[in-house]
Amino acid sequence: MLGLSAARALHHPPTVVRSRGWRTRRARPRGGATEGATLVLDRRREVVEHPFGSIKQWMYQGAFLTKGLEKVRAEFSLTALAYNLRRAIVGVEGLMVAVRA
Repeated sequence: MLGLSAARALHHPPTVVRSRGWRTRRARPRGGATEGATLVLDRRREVVEHPFGSIKQWMYQGAFLTKGLEKVRAEFSLTALAYNLRRAIVGVEGLMVAVRA
């Protein structure tokens, strides 16, 4: 026995309504960003995504362990603090090596 919507679909198949020029609209590339804007967006994406990739790789933070927005924010704040401390320590160590040389 078919459900009500399945039975209705057998007797009233859906119709597709297309407006004039639908092929030309579909053929156009989406977005429309210029080449210069694409380069800027690519650079921004590289800069922004690097810390998140490092956090996932260094600290095994692939997913949050808590539930709820407030708890997730707290967990990420601690993770970001640890990331920043690690970067600061590595930066100071690199600076000390450069000073000794």
